[in-house]
Amino acid sequence: MGKLFGTDGIRGIVGETLTADMAYRVGKAVAVVLAEDKKGAPEITIGKDTRISSDMLESALIAGICSVGGNVIPLGVIPTPAVAYLTIQRKADAGIMVSASHNPYEHNGIKVFNSRGYKLSDETEARVEALLLSDAPIMEKTGSEIGRMIRGMREAHENYIDHLCATVEDDLSGLRVCVDCANGAASSTAPDLFRRFKARTDIMHAVPNGININNRCGSTHLESLQETVVNDGYDIGVAYDGDADRCLMVDEKGNIIDGDKIMAVCAMDMRRAGKLNGNAIVATVMSNLGLHEFCQREKIQLVCTDVGDRHVLEEMLACGYCIGGEQSGHMIYTEYATTGDGELTSLQFLQILKRSGKRASELVSCCAQYPQVLVNVPVASRRGAKEEIMASEVLAAAIRKQEEKLGQEGRILLRPSGTEALIRVMVEAKTEEMAHYYAEELVNVVKSLKIS
Repeated sequence: MGKLFGTDGIRGIVGETLTADMAYRVGKAVAVVLAEDKKGAPEITIGKDTRISSDMLESALIAGICSVGGNVIPLGVIPTPAVAYLTIQRKADAGIMVSASHNPYEHNGIKVFNSRGYKLSDETEARVEALLLSDAPIMEKTGSEIGRMIRGMREAHENYIDHLCATVEDDLSGLRVCVDCANGAASSTAPDLFRRFKARTDIMHAVPNGININNRCGSTHLESLQETVVNDGYDIGVAYDGDADRCLMVDEKGNIIDGDKIMAVCAMDMRRAGKLNGNAIVATVMSNLGLHEFCQREKIQLVCTDVGDRHVLEEMLACGYCIGGEQSGHMIYTEYATTGDGELTSLQFLQILKRSGKRASELVSCCAQYPQVLVNVPVASRRGAKEEIMASEVLAAAIRKQEEKLGQEGRILLRPSGTEALIRVMVEAKTEEMAHYYAEELVNVVKSLKIS
């Protein structure tokens, strides 16, 4: 992994590790690399989420791109997958999304898509980083060679919504749905999207003010959605994260429907329709043992990758698989999208729910869920600290000891966060008490390591 690009682009706390000056230089570097490949002025779409810092970073990126001769198509507040889709539709050379996804509002990020709607290749990221980290100045254009902003994309949101609607055959009538927009990018599309269907839909957390994105709402904080669904008698609740590239749901009883359960339901439906390419689901090592058991029982191949939708997508493209995702709600349907799309995911699930005639809790009962404890352990923020912890022999010995105790009754996974100064400790066991016990022991080992 590069020095600036993490698993999901460039991330940081705005004003500290991610500044307007950095965004300006990123805009210049991306445009220069694209111009070298195109041998001409590149055209770049830019979208953003609702964070207070997104306007600033968007403006800095635009200034940087235009200063070296690139042209910019501003899309405004819009979900990340919409940027990928509209980049392809517009035949632009790249798309940039300003967002830190599910992180708090103080954070932000810069994610870059290529002309085909996929994340930049490692080789292209390395070229951009080389320019950013070089002391050599990036020459700016003058006169008529300076880039411009291209207007006239008012229909962009409608085009994206049209695309989403075209993936659904059912009108969803009869369903009562509550949608949580996380005060994020979905606030700009979900209300109009769900008005296209006959489901009785209510929208919540769709009044962003710059600092309330993901704040006690959305896919990372489901409590208010759970309470609303149960108290007001909804058939299902849908929750997006800040940039709407992931989706989790809540059944009529208030139970969480995670990515594993969504994949199980959708894969079964795809197989019935003869669309489950390779008879396979692509998931990650974080997926629950329940999904493993489901796939074994249904004779569906479960292909597991490292954590991160990038790894999931790479495996899907390499083998021609059509559905994959993460337990956290990043779902990819290669028939319709090039990246995770929360609104697309919700529509696919809702039409299956409508056709089934079942309650949501019944529909997802095909995939069990074992107790899984995930603890995020803060570590030193300096570069290399997470890697030193993961390389510790003391930690490795502790993991081996715990795995021997668990045997076939569960599993352990430790990994560094790709976007934050955290070590994620995950323990899965037959009982929640066991999972908490083993997780706490490993958390204490990580905390005891003298890494500063």
